[in-house]
Amino acid sequence: MSASSTPGHDGPFADVITGHADSLHPEGVDWDPNRQAFLVSSTRHGTASIVDGHGRITPLVTDPDPRIVSTVGITVDVPRNRLLLGYHDLGIGARSTPETNLKASGMAVYDLATGEEQFLVDLALGEEPMHAADRIALDQDGTAYVSDPAANKIYRVTVDGKAEVLVDSPTLSPGWELGTGAGVIGLRVHPGGFLLALHYTTGLLARVSTDTGEVRQVEMSGGPIVGGDAFALRADGSMVVVSNALANENGEDAVIVLNPEDEDWSAAKTVHHEAWPEKNPTDVLPTPHGDYVLSGRPEYLFRGEVANDFVLRRIV
Repeated sequence: MSASSTPGHDGPFADVITGHADSLHPEGVDWDPNRQAFLVSSTRHGTASIVDGHGRITPLVTDPDPRIVSTVGITVDVPRNRLLLGYHDLGIGARSTPETNLKASGMAVYDLATGEEQFLVDLALGEEPMHAADRIALDQDGTAYVSDPAANKIYRVTVDGKAEVLVDSPTLSPGWELGTGAGVIGLRVHPGGFLLALHYTTGLLARVSTDTGEVRQVEMSGGPIVGGDAFALRADGSMVVVSNALANENGEDAVIVLNPEDEDWSAAKTVHHEAWPEKNPTDVLPTPHGDYVLSGRPEYLFRGEVANDFVLRRIV
């Protein structure tokens, strides 16, 4: 595995970090402050890897469990020394089978230092025929919230792995069909004690109570963000969103910044919108070295091919 980079500011971290690995196809990224490095998931192989500021890649999680076909959302839980991975099977992973396709779905918990599996949480909950656990939002007490755009749900998972449905709402996720769209993917816990959730197909943003699961739509003065895949909350209170056209022809490869109109995010306005040079960005991450956008070449997998590189590009 090797990497190339384009020099930038902030010391060793470049504006553009290109990693090379055999068909890794990362969809999610998080920051590991202990290692001072990125951690990325793998849609193709169901793994997790360490990526340093020069793009050098080191495997961390290589779990042989056949249920973990594709890892997507990835969240570092430093206080509890855990790494949380959302996993599912959309039929594009190397280990996909008819038995796991749109059925194997959950959250995997690993030791952050060693990558050793601690336990899996099955999130194929309910009567729905399709499940695809995706992004993970983490609360301060270690409670995890997991989006499932296939089953139109948000799950709540305790530190010891007890899972329940928090939201099962047509308002939040009115419909999902493989190849034509997706429901709620992007999910974050706001410091004010509520969730913010972004619906990929409609581009609508919702505020969700972590206590009751009540859903309230956020008024968006700049209009919905169709194809909004993931977002991050910055220290200044703003939200930075990445969008793409991977599963919605009306989407675009872009970075959008929203500011809340009030503290409880009942309304928000678009303050920045820029076309993104990399195709199909799927995650965005604030780090001590700036905000980085991940583009893991997912379009290759959906047309039955693979790519051997991915890009982390800093927003400048």
